[in-house]
Amino acid sequence: MEPSRRKKNLPIFLGVTLALLAYLTLQAVSIHRFGFSDDGRSADCAIVLGAAAYHNKPSPVFTERINQGIRLYQEERVKFIILTGGFGDGAPFAESEVALDYCLDQGVPREALLLETKSKHTQENLKEAKLVMDERGWKTALVVSDPWHLKRALAMAHSKGIDAQPSGTTSSRYESPKARAGFLLRELYFYHQFIFFGH
Repeated sequence: MEPSRRKKNLPIFLGVTLALLAYLTLQAVSIHRFGFSDDGRSADCAIVLGAAAYHNKPSPVFTERINQGIRLYQEERVKFIILTGGFGDGAPFAESEVALDYCLDQGVPREALLLETKSKHTQENLKEAKLVMDERGWKTALVVSDPWHLKRALAMAHSKGIDAQPSGTTSSRYESPKARAGFLLRELYFYHQFIFFGH
C-alpha cells in the first residue's frame, strides 16, 4: 500500500478499533452488572446450573451455586429447586446427584428437589430443566449461577421459552481479580458466540 493511502486509512482503522474496544468494554460492564441484578422476585422454581463435582463432593464453585439455590428456598422465593448436571467422564455420580445429597444434608426436604442427569453444559442444563418445568406446568424460574455467567445463561433460558430471572451467587470462589477477569473475558467470548451462532 502506498504511504499516502496508508496515512489516509489510518484514522479509519483507529476509529474502527476504538469503536470495537468501546463496544467490548460496554458489553463486559453489562455482563458484570447483569449478574448482580437480582431484584428479589419469586418464581415457580430455582434452576441451579451444574458445575464440577469431585467424586461425591461438589466443587467450591458448585457449592456456592447450590447454597444460593438453598437460600432462595429458605427465603420462600421458590418452592422447588431443579438441580442440573450429568455425568463427567468416568464420574460415578452425576453433578445433580452430588447436589441432591448436599441439599439433603443441609435440611432441604426431598420433595422440594428435582434433578436431571443428562446435561453436559449450560445449554443442556436449561433444556433438561425446561422439560422438568413443562411436566409440572411451571412457567417462571430463577436461574442460579456465578454472576458473570448469568447474562449468557438467561439469553439461553429465554430462547428455550423459560420466563427466567437471574439470581447470582452472593459469594464467589472466583475471588482474585485475575480469576474474575478471566471468567469475565471467557463469558464475553461465549456470550457473543451464542448471540451470533446460537451455541
